[in-house]
Amino acid sequence: MTRAVADEVLDRLVRSYRGARDPERAGQAAAYMRDQFAFLGIASPARRALDRSVRAGLPRPTEDDLRAVAVTCWALDEREFQYFACDWLRAQVKVPGPEFLATVRTLITTKSWWDTVDALATRVVGGLVARHPQLRGEMDAWIVDDDMWVVRTAILHQLHYGTATDTARLFGYCSRQASHPDFFIRKAIGWALRQYARTDPDAIRAYLATHGSELSPLSVREAAKHL
Repeated sequence: MTRAVADEVLDRLVRSYRGARDPERAGQAAAYMRDQFAFLGIASPARRALDRSVRAGLPRPTEDDLRAVAVTCWALDEREFQYFACDWLRAQVKVPGPEFLATVRTLITTKSWWDTVDALATRVVGGLVARHPQLRGEMDAWIVDDDMWVVRTAILHQLHYGTATDTARLFGYCSRQASHPDFFIRKAIGWALRQYARTDPDAIRAYLATHGSELSPLSVREAAKHL
């Protein structure tokens, strides 16, 4: 296992992020996220600039590097470290093999909230499934998982697939969880349908005409927003 890249990334990351701490902004960010997480208070544009310096001049990471950095970032208290991991995994999604999905599941089910789950679902899990089609079966299992964030991920993983969307799975997943009581699942259903309406609005109209009565009003409202 090659740890040099991971160690260098983490050394640079911790030093640069903690040097940019803004306590006042940190308090505002924590309040916005219902005080579930500690923050350093780094604004997004400044954080992205720091990220570029952290990654500068480094060789392409290995799958083990990605895993080591992500797991360590998740163990750190401040939420910005998890944001870095999400962005880095998205940028390097072509590197890991299908087994990496297990690592991503751990991230999804740890310190879970929409800000990290959605980034992982739509860009990292979505990218892994697109590159490794055998993972579709895992998504079929995730849609009936007991963890709602895993369910949300299954619903959203095709969000950016466009014409490559597997509509049988998209519609099937939405119908399977149509009666789910949680806001985050109902919102995800509406979001996934609304996004696919950009590609095939007639398909969404037809689905809503047939299955709209099964969905929550929130899901229907979101799905039909731009029709």
